[in-house]
Amino acid sequence: MSDEKLEKYVKSIQDFPVKGVLFRDVTGILDSGEGFRLAMIEMEMALSGVPVDKIAAPESRGFIFGAALADRLRCAFVPIRKPGKLPRETISEEYELEYGRATVHMHKDAVSEGDRVVLVDDLLATGGTALAGARLIERLGGKVVKMIFPIELEGFAAREGKLKGYDVVSLVRYPGK
Repeated sequence: MSDEKLEKYVKSIQDFPVKGVLFRDVTGILDSGEGFRLAMIEMEMALSGVPVDKIAAPESRGFIFGAALADRLRCAFVPIRKPGKLPRETISEEYELEYGRATVHMHKDAVSEGDRVVLVDDLLATGGTALAGARLIERLGGKVVKMIFPIELEGFAAREGKLKGYDVVSLVRYPGK
């Protein structure tokens, strides 16, 4: 593998979505075949020696990274979706947003007792979505063996707060929010 750094593919957009915010755009990684490949290699390396039965990821960008990682590991992929998007019986979990609440769903039969599950999403900020996904997995008897994110915004302190006790890996970490 080259000395290339994943950071070079993350695009920083000033004043998006509002003035004063420096937005870290994960789609910059997807704009380049090499950037996406590098992200997948780093994610796979983060799981070296970790037994994994399933990869779970919330929509929508989590699907991109999670499904690709599941394919690389030759394991099942579990979609975590917004209400009304999954056809079979589901369980749900409500969580806090910066300004309100949201709900995610997972098929009730997606995870079995003892399944070792890795939760993957595109970006870690407050940790609300990740914690909601972890709770769904755990309610079905699965164990979250690791959480992986291409980007983390450290200013939200999700590792020390909502995700304390989980094994969290981020490929690129930025100070601030």
